[in-house]
Amino acid sequence: MSLPALLVLYGSQTGTAQDTAQRIARQAVRRRLRVHLSTLDDYNVANLISESLVVFVCSTTGQGDPPDNMKSFWRFLFRKSLPAGSLRRLDCAVLGLGDSSYPKFNFVAKKLHKRLAQLGATLLLPVGLADDQHDLGPDAVIDVWLSSFWGKVFALYPRLAEMIPLREDDPLPPTYTFNFLDDLNAKTDDCLIISTQASGLSQSHPFAAKLLSNERVTHPKHFQDVRHIEFDITGSDIDFTAGDVVVMRSCNAAEDVEEFCQLLQLDPEATFSLTATDGSAVPARLQQPCTLRYLVESYLDIAAVPRRSFFELLATFSNDELEREKLAEFSSAEGQEELHSYCNRPRRTALEVLADFPHTTAQLKVDYLLDLFPAIQPRSFSIASSLRAHPHRLQILVAVVKYKTKMYKPRRGHCSTWLASLDPAKDVYVPLWVKKGTLGFPADKTTPVIMVGPGTGVAPFRSALQERTAEGKNANVLFFGCRSESKDFYFRSEWKEMSKAGQLTLFTAFSRDQEEKVYVQQRVRENAALVWDLIANKGAYFYIAGNAKDMPNGVRDALKAGFQQQGGLSDEDAEKMLAAMEKSGRFQSETWS
Repeated sequence: MSLPALLVLYGSQTGTAQDTAQRIARQAVRRRLRVHLSTLDDYNVANLISESLVVFVCSTTGQGDPPDNMKSFWRFLFRKSLPAGSLRRLDCAVLGLGDSSYPKFNFVAKKLHKRLAQLGATLLLPVGLADDQHDLGPDAVIDVWLSSFWGKVFALYPRLAEMIPLREDDPLPPTYTFNFLDDLNAKTDDCLIISTQASGLSQSHPFAAKLLSNERVTHPKHFQDVRHIEFDITGSDIDFTAGDVVVMRSCNAAEDVEEFCQLLQLDPEATFSLTATDGSAVPARLQQPCTLRYLVESYLDIAAVPRRSFFELLATFSNDELEREKLAEFSSAEGQEELHSYCNRPRRTALEVLADFPHTTAQLKVDYLLDLFPAIQPRSFSIASSLRAHPHRLQILVAVVKYKTKMYKPRRGHCSTWLASLDPAKDVYVPLWVKKGTLGFPADKTTPVIMVGPGTGVAPFRSALQERTAEGKNANVLFFGCRSESKDFYFRSEWKEMSKAGQLTLFTAFSRDQEEKVYVQQRVRENAALVWDLIANKGAYFYIAGNAKDMPNGVRDALKAGFQQQGGLSDEDAEKMLAAMEKSGRFQSETWS
C-alpha cells in the first residue's frame, strides 16, 4: 500500500488546538509523511469523501459550541441530507481539547466523533479528551493518544514503520522566510487592515473605534482595578443586542518589545516582507511590508506562557550542551512535571524563558519567529451597554488582571492591562468587531427575567436592562454580588434609579461587609418563593454570568433547592425541571475561568 498524505484539520478558539494540530503535523513530517494542515473552515469539506487519512483537532467554546473557524464545516457536516456511507473510504481520528470545569466538557469532539461514525468513517481509536484541568495540562492525555494514533497508522501502512524518521533535534524548515528590504525609503503603514467602511466588519477587517473614556470604577484602595470603558462606533454599521460580545486584540508592552529585540539582536525598524516556504498565503493580519517593531508589538504573543512546542523548537537551535539538555527535558513526555513547575505554575512568559536560555536565544533565526510564537489571540468582552440607551456607543466592564506568583514581577492579564493603559486624551483608536454572544433574552414584554451576575458578570445584564427598560419590559430581577458596597458595587446609582422607577427588583450580596461571607447563591435561596413563582407561574427566564469556579454550581443548587422547597419536587424532578429549562433556553449561563 502506498504511503498516505495526512490531512490535519483543526478548530481553535484560543490557539491551543491549533498548536496541537501543528505538533501533529511536525510529527508527521518527521515520519516522512506528506502533510496538509488547515483550519476546518478553510478546507473544502466536499473533498472529505476522497481523503484517506485525517486527524481532527478541536476545542469547545461557549455552552458546547464549535470554535469560530469551524462553524461552516460544522453546519455542513450535520446536514441531514448527507448519505450515511459517504465517508466510508476515510480513516480518521478525533482529538478534543477541553476544560472539565465546564459542564459541556469536550462536547464538540464527542459529537464530531459520533457524526463521522454515522457517515461511515473508520475511527482509528476512541476520541481523545484532553483536559486543561489535569495537573499536567492537556498533554497528559495528548501524549498517550498520539502514541496510540501513530501505532494505528503504522499498522495500516507497514511501509511507514520501516522508514527512518528525521531526528527530533534537527530543525524543520521554517513556515515563512523573511525578506528584508534594503531600500530605506520602503514604505510601511505598520497597521492592521482597519475598516473605514460601514460594513463587512470582521476580525480580519475590524473597525477602528475611538476610545472616549477609561474610568476606574472601584475604590482607589480596593485591591482590584476594574474599568468602565466606552468606545465611539459612529460611522460603523455595528449593531448589537443584549448578550453580544465585542472582540479585540491587545498589543505587547513597549518595554517587552524593546527587551525582545535586544535579546534577539533585532533592529526594530528593519522592514521586511514574508514568503511562505510552501507557497501558501501569509497571515492576512500582517501588512506587507511591515517593521519588526510592528510584528513584535502587535502580532507575536511574547508575553504568553509558552506551550511545550515552544521548547521543542528552541531545543533544535541550541548549541549549548546544558541549555539543550534542559530544553530537551522540557520537551519530553517525562519532563512535563518539571516543565509545569518551571513554566505553567509560576506563569513564566516566553520572553522570560528566552532570557533564561541566553545561548540558545542568541542562535535563533528570524525566519522561525512565526513558528516559535503564536499570534496574539483576540479577547472577548460582554458588551455592558445598549444602543437604545447609548446610541453610537459601546461600553465594557473590565477587571484588570494582576496577581503574584513566585516570579519577581507580578503577572498581568495581557488585554486587560493593555486596555487599562490606554489614555482617551491621546486620541486612541482600538480595532474591534462584534459577534453574537451565548445569551438571548425573551421578546415577549410580560416574560420576567431573573439575572445572577456577581462582579463583572453583571456586564451583559446592564446591557439587557438598558435594552429591556427602553422597550417597556419591566419584569426584571437582578442578583448582584461583590466584596463591599462601598468599594466595588458597579452601577449602583443606575440600579437604584431603575428600582425606584419600578423597572427592577434588586438583591445584593456584599461578601466582606460582615463577619460571615454572603454570596449571591444564598440570596437566591432566601428568595426561593419569588424565584419559584416567577419561573413556575409566569414563565421567567433565568440567567447566570460570571466566574466559572464555584458560583454557577452554587446558584444551580440554590435554584434546585427552591424547586424542591417551594414546588414540592423531588431532587430528581427538580434536576429534570432545570434540564428542561436549559433545553428550551429558559436557563442560560455565560461563565469563564
